[in-house]
Amino acid sequence: MNPAEASSRFAFDAIGTPWQIETEAPLDQDVRQRILDRAERFDATYSRFRPDSLVSRIASAPEGGRFVFPDDSLALFDVYDRLYAATDGAVDPLVGRDLELLGYDAAYTLRPAPEAVRAEHARDRPDWTADAVRDGPCVLTLRPVVIDVGAVGKGYLVDLLSAVLDGAGHTGFVVDASGDLLHRGRRPTRVGLENPFAARQVIGVAEVRDRALCASGVNRRSWGDGLHHVLDARTAVPADRVVATWVVAERAACADGLATALFFTGADRLAQSFDFTCVRVRSDGRAEISPDFPGELFG
Repeated sequence: MNPAEASSRFAFDAIGTPWQIETEAPLDQDVRQRILDRAERFDATYSRFRPDSLVSRIASAPEGGRFVFPDDSLALFDVYDRLYAATDGAVDPLVGRDLELLGYDAAYTLRPAPEAVRAEHARDRPDWTADAVRDGPCVLTLRPVVIDVGAVGKGYLVDLLSAVLDGAGHTGFVVDASGDLLHRGRRPTRVGLENPFAARQVIGVAEVRDRALCASGVNRRSWGDGLHHVLDARTAVPADRVVATWVVAERAACADGLATALFFTGADRLAQSFDFTCVRVRSDGRAEISPDFPGELFG
């Protein structure tokens, strides 16, 4: 949606990031409140940054237990199942404890734990296929595990809020969660692709229509030499060969997860399980673009 076409803009904060929803028809107060309530319910379930969330209760259960997630977890965890398989375990929602030990914890200490502590955790690192048994929306754990849905969760919430707009009869809109977005409407929306080496510049542009576009970059959440939020769950080592990715897919959850998966796995391998197009920038500055990506790279 082009700015001139938007009749309504609704800005708010959710899951720790700014959001903006642009719609062709104005949003009434009831729809706005439903959007805020939906985002709050999502945060109360999946946030590892708030002590009252379901995820935090799972992390603090000394002997594990049986935990009931909302029904929306079925589609969310299904994406993780597929990503885990397609990346040989590099994308794993049980990576939360490794992120905490690197300093990306609930208190945002941004100070890595001592090497000995990290090494002890590495000797028995939890695994999505072994340490979280799922039965529908129920998850059974045998020990404390820290679930982190950061690779997929923001995109999935984009999908959920888009469903609220669909249900309210809106046919033209953009749901934008600080760069992860979903578009509906007649004319595409143009999105600049931020240069991962110079944030005030763009290296290209995408045109998105009735699809989702999600991005991931190591420059957005970094706090030290080589320390950032994109970890290989098999080793807990931050990615160092890729610095930025953009993915266009039908749903934002898949686009979001694939934007992370591309840090560890090639597009050809992922295309065996997912339908998407992408741009990927390596740490040496080389850029790769899918032949059918709806946009272009400059230069």
